Amino acid sequence: MTEQSSAYTHRRRHHWRHDLVELAALFTAVAVADAVANTIAHGPEGPELLLLSAVTLLATAGFHTWWSRRHRHAPPVPTSDTGATARAADSGSALWRMRTTVRDEPGSLAALCAAFAQERVDILTLQTHPLAEGTVDEFLLRVPASLQPAELTRAVADAGGSGTWLERADPHDLVDAPTRVLNLATRTALDAAELPLALRQLLGRCTIRSRPAKDVTGRPPADGIPPVEGVLEETVMRLRDPSGGVISIERPYLPFTPTEFARARALVELDARLGPRIPHRSDVLTLPEGEEITVRRAGTGDLAEARAMHERCSADTLARRYHGPVGDADRYLGHLLSPRFGRTLAAHTGSGRLVALGHLLWDGDETEIALLVEDAWQRRGVGSELLRRLVELAREARCESVYVVTRSANTGMVAAMRGLGLPLDYQIEEGTLVITARLAPVPDQAAAVPATTPHAGT
Repeated sequence: MTEQSSAYTHRRRHHWRHDLVELAALFTAVAVADAVANTIAHGPEGPELLLLSAVTLLATAGFHTWWSRRHRHAPPVPTSDTGATARAADSGSALWRMRTTVRDEPGSLAALCAAFAQERVDILTLQTHPLAEGTVDEFLLRVPASLQPAELTRAVADAGGSGTWLERADPHDLVDAPTRVLNLATRTALDAAELPLALRQLLGRCTIRSRPAKDVTGRPPADGIPPVEGVLEETVMRLRDPSGGVISIERPYLPFTPTEFARARALVELDARLGPRIPHRSDVLTLPEGEEITVRRAGTGDLAEARAMHERCSADTLARRYHGPVGDADRYLGHLLSPRFGRTLAAHTGSGRLVALGHLLWDGDETEIALLVEDAWQRRGVGSELLRRLVELAREARCESVYVVTRSANTGMVAAMRGLGLPLDYQIEEGTLVITARLAPVPDQAAAVPATTPHAGT
């Protein structure tokens, strides 16, 4: 509520007092007028008294006019915080997400709100995460552009907040929490590959890793498979993957709350109930030489066709793709085609034969792109088309960059990366070339950059 609307409410609440004052003034004026009339009518100095009364009324009216004009144009009363007053005139603002822990007692939230008001900070949304001791309050704030993050964090600490974490937000965060969770659930229901991305958007900046129940050597994860209900350990939560593996979520400094753990587990349970699924969409493309190919999403159901393509590929092609013994190539296919670890695009000829695979793999905080094109279809534009589409998928997933790992002699991959028209970084080590492409953000996206480190006690 603004100060203007608050003052209006105050005037409406006390309008009966003004009515009483005006009524009393009216009766007093009538009594004075009657006394003056009697004095003038029965006294010898009636004309002099009447003239004196007129002069007095004129002087009073002039003084009232001068007083009203003076206070109407007077500057506002200065507050003790001149910096906050100056920031109020600043039209620029920024969106921030803040999380802080307060004592679970009456008045704690009011103290925080008073601190925000003092700094001219607008509270857009508020979520509470109850803990065994205290409460974690999560705010979406519109902050004056001139207010530094350290100043805001200090004001919150003075108001009783501890373990404060602050990061930049973007317009996507303006959606209220229930709507955002429902949107993430819808995305997960339509595409199993969306689960890691939905978890990341739900929990903020975190690292998500999916590990299969057994690695390529047949060994289970070192820390075992978590129970069905999952495990929460401060800044780490481990959930059982519906495919049988482990989903590990880590976040530096900021512990997960039981509320966040329950939301993440609900998304994973939704994914488990729906089972394996990928969107059924395909595009027919005409290559420069005139051949038509069909590009669509691939999954574990394409495992047999992928192995058949492996058999048609030369040993050199498989070695460039998998960077290891050719005999191990088939062992990676189950992992690569699983929607849990990323997204896969497949290219089919007009006769329906699989001739190329492109993988977009979630690798913790990074995103890897890998391509495999059958020998007979290389240098014909198939790999470049898959690469371009995978980069677009990465941008839609809000990835900041993608990288490919290849041999330094693989001129075809180098040319395809250059053809993207994106800023590229090259790293060469012992014949292995890593090319990283920095992606332009999608519209209305702002990078989330932690502004401060948490206070002691987190």
